[in-house]
Amino acid sequence: MRAVDVAGTALSNTMRSKMRTFLTVIAIVIGAFTLTLTSGIGAGINRYVDDMVAGFGETDEMYVMPGADQQAMGGGQAGPQEYDAGEAGGPSGSYGQSMLSEEDIESISELDGVTAVDPIVFVSPEYLEISDGTQYALDGLGVPADAPAMELAAGETPDPEADEITVPRSWLTAFDEGAEDAEEADPQAAIGETVDVGVRDMAQEVQTVEATVVGVSEEDLAGIGSSPMPSQALHEELHELQSSGAQVEQEESYAQAVIQVEDLAAQEDELKSELADEGLMGMTLDDMLGVVRGIINTVTWVLSGFALIALLAASFGIVNTLLMSVQERTREIGLMKALGMSRGRVFGLFSMEAVMIGVMGSVIGVGLGAGVGLAANAALVSGPLSNVAGLTLFALAPGALIAIIALILVIAFLAGTLPAARAAQKNPIDALRYE
Repeated sequence: MRAVDVAGTALSNTMRSKMRTFLTVIAIVIGAFTLTLTSGIGAGINRYVDDMVAGFGETDEMYVMPGADQQAMGGGQAGPQEYDAGEAGGPSGSYGQSMLSEEDIESISELDGVTAVDPIVFVSPEYLEISDGTQYALDGLGVPADAPAMELAAGETPDPEADEITVPRSWLTAFDEGAEDAEEADPQAAIGETVDVGVRDMAQEVQTVEATVVGVSEEDLAGIGSSPMPSQALHEELHELQSSGAQVEQEESYAQAVIQVEDLAAQEDELKSELADEGLMGMTLDDMLGVVRGIINTVTWVLSGFALIALLAASFGIVNTLLMSVQERTREIGLMKALGMSRGRVFGLFSMEAVMIGVMGSVIGVGLGAGVGLAANAALVSGPLSNVAGLTLFALAPGALIAIIALILVIAFLAGTLPAARAAQKNPIDALRYE
């Protein structure tokens, strides 16, 4: 009997008791459906995270910030330590937060493999004034280093060497007077507008810088694009004004620095060690987002565990279905063996019936899961979550779908081995006498 004939016979045999087969298939469908959804959600969110990583910068970049001094925090000490001004560390920012000094920047630039150092400062502007004189309060500005990761509704990212700025989509009502809300507003209405950014200096005097709006940004899950994004030149100019006006010259300090490394993959561990020796901490984009990926993968595996439990329950359904089938077809089995069918072929026939149940359940479950996932993703991304730029909640991974189907077929085959073995071991004479 050819493999095609065995498969056809097995399929027709499973349809003898349609209700029993249907209920068994439904149990497999539930497991396959859940596995498809969870793997798709994990793939979709990880793809979104990868897109964010790709937009943040090049793979040869590392972020450097003040390191966490465990002894300074009291870790492993028997008691309080005397204060030593010479070892107290660099300058402090708001609320005593450690900052990078000019000496730190110089030390970083001298490390082997470092080709460029870009210190990052934070600016706290007061307002943004549009052409009609209306002033809008600013909680903060974006960091120019994040500009490549920004999703744009219109226009372009600011030229690093020009006084340019982007505004978030939520600000469009200020530029398009005829629009009732930001979704109805025309993004092009803001492009080319001239605005003034006001910042308070050390003497508490407000200074302004004129800038041109060149883009309209969409907010993503990381918050990039939710605030006006200045160019590097505008950002530095605002920082200089913010730091001016003091009677005593202030020491320059930085929240962090972005460094470029000649061969980051080869030097990453050594560079981090050298930074730690300087009391600093280096982190790549993968380091920063590794925790996020870990959480996503953990949740995906937990949900997949529930799907596997459903498949385990379904495997007992397959065992029960085939055992009942063997019992009902005892005389048929005896006749097949009396006509010369070997134990191996009997075993193969009943194993194939289990596999056919697995095929039906897996194909229906995976297809249903993929359809529901794609439909839900389209509905959410274009509906309640439309304000999150570039969001992907569900993505099809062909390799994962094939693996799910293969896993279910293996489970179905293993579940069918017991009934198949029982059928193969039946004595043909006893089977023919069975009532």
